[in-house]
Amino acid sequence: MPEYLITFNDEWVPEHTPEQIAEKAEAARVVIDDMLAADVLVFSNGGLDRSTAVCGVEAVDGQAVFTDGPYVETKEHLGGFAVVDVPDDEAARYWAGRLATALDWPQEVHRFRGPGVARGDGAPAR
Repeated sequence: MPEYLITFNDEWVPEHTPEQIAEKAEAARVVIDDMLAADVLVFSNGGLDRSTAVCGVEAVDGQAVFTDGPYVETKEHLGGFAVVDVPDDEAARYWAGRLATALDWPQEVHRFRGPGVARGDGAPAR
């Protein structure tokens, strides 16, 4: 079955009190438990804290150059994600819809390339 990444952007989430975040976590946990029961969850995180970025890294003249904190100069940061292994786009949309409803903020669904595919032309990774 194909794997899908369901994500939300941290900037899509309005400010919440700690109590509100706890309520959202509880609502999301119900969906995650349902994913586990349906045997579709590959991995999920509890949400990323954008203030805890360890470093950024970019290639400069073939060498990795590290900088403190996030490298990207944008307000958009990955806020959290779940990876599901489901039969098709419709099933992935179903689980993303469940998360969007439970959390009351938008989700995106991305399809992973097939195993061993590293390039957009379908050629296997080396």
